[in-house]
Amino acid sequence: MSKRSRNIAVSTLLIGLAGYVAGLLTAPKSGKETRKDIQRKAAKAKLEAEKKLKSLHSELNDLITTGRSKVGSAKSKVKLEFTDALDKAQLAREKAREILSAVHEGDADDKDLHKAIKEVNNAIEHLKKYVGKNAQTKG
Repeated sequence: MSKRSRNIAVSTLLIGLAGYVAGLLTAPKSGKETRKDIQRKAAKAKLEAEKKLKSLHSELNDLITTGRSKVGSAKSKVKLEFTDALDKAQLAREKAREILSAVHEGDADDKDLHKAIKEVNNAIEHLKKYVGKNAQTKG
């Protein structure tokens, strides 16, 4: 790291620290009130993520049901890919169900919720490619 970039990094750090201290000194709420606000906002964000995961779980469940009804009429190559997509979607659905149960028991954190949401979204998008197609494509 050059001397100039080191100076820029140190200056940026010092400016950030000064801003943090100024924020603490001018904050309109006490530390206790601020912590409660942060806890409320974190709980709200977790609840919203849980609702999102429930909604995605339901959507994925519907797509799996639709996919199962269509996979039988698909041609050979598409049928294999379709079945693989259904299997992956079912695994994502089971994981989402486990995470939702863990949330209700207090054993899941935001990281788990967001990871499950991402996995279910990916499974939905992948499965929509096959459910949306006319599964009669050449194989």
